[in-house]
Amino acid sequence: MGIQIIFESILQNWNIILFFFIVAILYSSVGFGGGSSYLAILALTGIVFTQIRATALLCNIVVVFGNMFLFHQQKKIEWKKIISIVIFSVPMAYIGGYLKINKEFFFILLGFTLLFAAITMWISKNIISSDEKQIKINTKKNAAFGGIIGFISGMVGIGGGIFLSPLLHLTNWDTPKKIAATASFFILVNSIAGLVGQYSNPDFYIDWSLTSILLITVFIGGQIGSRMSNNYFTPIQLKKATAILIAFVGIRILIKYFF
Repeated sequence: MGIQIIFESILQNWNIILFFFIVAILYSSVGFGGGSSYLAILALTGIVFTQIRATALLCNIVVVFGNMFLFHQQKKIEWKKIISIVIFSVPMAYIGGYLKINKEFFFILLGFTLLFAAITMWISKNIISSDEKQIKINTKKNAAFGGIIGFISGMVGIGGGIFLSPLLHLTNWDTPKKIAATASFFILVNSIAGLVGQYSNPDFYIDWSLTSILLITVFIGGQIGSRMSNNYFTPIQLKKATAILIAFVGIRILIKYFF
């Protein structure tokens, strides 16, 4: 019966599975999880909104875990600098995930989040090309930014990399590779914290017949993408294309729930 349910789920949701596979390949190739695109895809379906957040976070975790392994091997992770960013983001992501929100508020928040993410992704550029860090790190500012992004990420169901990465580039935080590594770790820990917060909420629900398929899908896609690196897709190309998709979905959600 279990195999039959899974097979039926694949047939009913083949388009979602295909999109998730493509997103995992593209995002992991430049060090991201793809949470915003997973949310955008799921938001256009009839899936229960409480499940959308959990599914996106689980897929994030699977994809960026593979990225983290590769970045660790390449010694691109600056642990001392990362700690100042995640020290408040993790507990705030947990609180954001734990909060009970209604369907209308969730989709309005999601719409604005996707729209803002699309704008930041469109205008951001990789500023640093050298291997030397450019400015002195402001610990208090990093902690504040991390906490705010973590809280919003936990509520919506993303890892927060789409907000953090442009911010780090615009402030000359470090080299592009190290920023990608930092964003991957940020996404990983915030996704875990947000998921734990959601699980702690009595209203937590997830359909494992579909979610398990999506997790396997993004794991395979993530492994393919992380090994492709950025030989085929540059971060800028991916950001531009994804920004258009995310903006379209965000605007569509806002129109539906405002008008």
